[in-house]
Amino acid sequence: MRRFLLLLCLLASPALAQTPPPPAPPLPRVVVTTDQGAFTVEVDTVRAPISGANFLRYVDQKRLDGITFYRVVKVADHFGFVQFGVQNAPKRVLPPIKHEPTTLTGIKHKDFTLSLPRLKPGTAQGEFTIMLGDQPSFDADPALPGDNLGFAAFARVVEGQETIVKIFDAPTSPTATIQGAFKGEIPVTPVKVLSARRARP
Repeated sequence: MRRFLLLLCLLASPALAQTPPPPAPPLPRVVVTTDQGAFTVEVDTVRAPISGANFLRYVDQKRLDGITFYRVVKVADHFGFVQFGVQNAPKRVLPPIKHEPTTLTGIKHKDFTLSLPRLKPGTAQGEFTIMLGDQPSFDADPALPGDNLGFAAFARVVEGQETIVKIFDAPTSPTATIQGAFKGEIPVTPVKVLSARRARP
């Protein structure tokens, strides 16, 4: 009897060793509601924990409510980006964060990817861009000279992409600027963010 039980244990051991690990918890999602429609963002807090947590802080503290999509860069049809954020408003902006290059995270600037614009590495705060079309020029490239760390991609639009396209395709002013910058990239009617809220933990 003892030998029989031992044999059963030995036979069962490989099966126990092959038990798959429990599935990873779902990534957090955020529903951004604008006056032109809503879209849902999935935030990759696993591969880009610093950049992802930064975005979620702005969401959880409701710092994105009432801001606008204030810049649209149109290079070609469905190729460019839209930009929204707090524009360094003192009551909204949070401290800058450590830069997470795409060579570290593996998150590339693909169609509908969210990214953090910056000046030098480590200056990104509360401005966010959404890519239209794949744009590897925003990825880090160690083969390039100088500042070759690119921008930090950290999330993607998973629902409501038509809202982003609508924002991108809206008319821009040929003369308007923001403090002398972004001429030709300012929407005639900036799209307002009504709310940004987590859809799940």
